[in-house]
Amino acid sequence: MARSSTLEDRSFLLLLVLVSLAFFWVLWPYYGAVFWGAIFALMFSPIFLRFMNKLSQRRTLSALFTVSIILVLVILPVGLISVLLTQEAAGVYQRVQSGDLSFGRYFQQIYDALPAWITSLLNRSGLNNLGLIQERVSDSLTKGSQFIAAQALSIGQNAFDFFVSFFIMLYLMFFFLRDGAALSRRIKQAIPLEEDIKRNLFSKFTTVIRATVRGNIAVAVMQGALGGLIFWFLDIHAPVLWGTLMAFLSLLPAVGAALVWIPVAIYFLATGAIWQGVVLIAFGVLVIGLVDNVLRPVLVGKDTKMPDYVVLVSTIGGMSLFGLNGFVIGPVIAAMFMAAWDIFSKARQDEPVELPPA
Repeated sequence: MARSSTLEDRSFLLLLVLVSLAFFWVLWPYYGAVFWGAIFALMFSPIFLRFMNKLSQRRTLSALFTVSIILVLVILPVGLISVLLTQEAAGVYQRVQSGDLSFGRYFQQIYDALPAWITSLLNRSGLNNLGLIQERVSDSLTKGSQFIAAQALSIGQNAFDFFVSFFIMLYLMFFFLRDGAALSRRIKQAIPLEEDIKRNLFSKFTTVIRATVRGNIAVAVMQGALGGLIFWFLDIHAPVLWGTLMAFLSLLPAVGAALVWIPVAIYFLATGAIWQGVVLIAFGVLVIGLVDNVLRPVLVGKDTKMPDYVVLVSTIGGMSLFGLNGFVIGPVIAAMFMAAWDIFSKARQDEPVELPPA
């Protein structure tokens, strides 16, 4: 009977693992919609609770109002920016194709303006093959413009899949808001761990997601908006495109937005546009950089209690594996890794020490 019970338990565990993997496999084509539906529900749950208090605990109505606020405050502005981004990306691509915009020519102007000692240093370092460097830089930037234009075209061609994913996200967002508390309790009950450990892990999971999304998106939006504003002020073509690129790159702590504005500032200085270069450098260091150095540690590092280098590496690794979703998934995995090992370490310290027999 004992053997039969053990066999049944193992068979059931195997069945549980298989059906769980099959379920995730079925959801995988729309995992992005499921993921962001859960993220938005978690981020806006305080607003949902406020509606619950004002609407006499009417969960359905409160969830509908919360989803409406998410649509107005988040999704519609992102859609408008996406339209502007697509238009500017298509314009940049057309200028590159027509030869009106030549990155190789800009690179040549910078090289010609360099002092003699820098050019001689480049020659001694073997970096004097200007044609090859021009070709690679121009090819990389051209491919970037082509990629953005291709993505915009792909969204237009696959409009049905896009709207299906969008509907799934809104649909799940509504039910996650309305039934999220009950679903969370059922998941906690099903996990075979001690109550203190489950409470600690769930608390860490929620804190990291909220801090990562709130902090990174706030920093990205501010840096992108400030970068686009200074590019517009300096009359640089396609400020929305470059501002959006700075916003995406700012998801990488410490190095993000500077990858865009530093080369432009160098070009200004090298071509004699001194005041534009100085203004851009001052604005980039004192304003755009200050946003990253001040807000990110406050909004992300303070709540997650993770070192900056862990946030940086986990963000880069997550985005390389999961794309844009990785800027949340990477830090969450890192935080759960640190929390699990911290719990294990404390448990080991609390274990009684067995003395050897005399």
